Amino acid sequence: MPFDAGRFGLALLVSALAVVVLVAVTAWWSHRAGKVAVVDVVWGLFFAAIGCSLLVVNPGARALLLAVLATVWGVRLATHLWARARGHEEDFRYAAMLASVPPERRFAYAVKRFFVTQGVIAWIIAMPLTVAAATNRPVGVVAWLGVAVWAIGLGFEALGDAQLRRFKADPANKGKIMDRGLWSWTRHPNYFGDATVWWGLFLVSAEAWPGILTVLSPLAMTYFLVFRTGARLLEKEMAKRPGYREYMERTSGFFPLPPRRRTP
Repeated sequence: MPFDAGRFGLALLVSALAVVVLVAVTAWWSHRAGKVAVVDVVWGLFFAAIGCSLLVVNPGARALLLAVLATVWGVRLATHLWARARGHEEDFRYAAMLASVPPERRFAYAVKRFFVTQGVIAWIIAMPLTVAAATNRPVGVVAWLGVAVWAIGLGFEALGDAQLRRFKADPANKGKIMDRGLWSWTRHPNYFGDATVWWGLFLVSAEAWPGILTVLSPLAMTYFLVFRTGARLLEKEMAKRPGYREYMERTSGFFPLPPRRRTP
């Protein structure tokens, strides 16, 4: 079937409702845990919730495929971040941003500044899923190419996370910079994997018009991962650690490349 504008409008509404519910759950969880950083755990779940909710609008093959891909990626990311953050204090990034806010206003500020904002961003970035819910064109070669790209991204991200987890679990590595495995090819294999996942989801959607117009979604995800909330923000703190600037000099910042030789 060609693009159905009425169904697209319904898909926008349903995905927005899914985001509102998850924002409310995130606010409740944050208030109970006393940490804003729970929003990072929920980030991937926004897309899982959107993808699954859109099956109410269109349970067709493309919408179902995107829902499965988004859910597998989102749940894996959430599980990893929850395990990493469990038992730790507030993330230093959120602590720094909340430092100038009076204690009695911090929760309301966090809801507006982090939870609602992140929900809106997720709703916009999820447009490949939303647009796909408005068409029933059969899944073809381009979509399966997207699945392959998605799988590469997911594998790269999961392997990078596993390598870092094993590195940190070894007491002999305390205070050292992780520069092995995928981390010797890129300083942020997890962020590169995230971006690749979204280019794969875009390809699945792009096969059915007007999915190709949602190219802004993977572009926006890549931009945030590289220049905003991802690599750049993290490296402001990491650059203070001994040896990290030398690591930056020999290792690609985002796209995987062979490590450069150390200068004498």
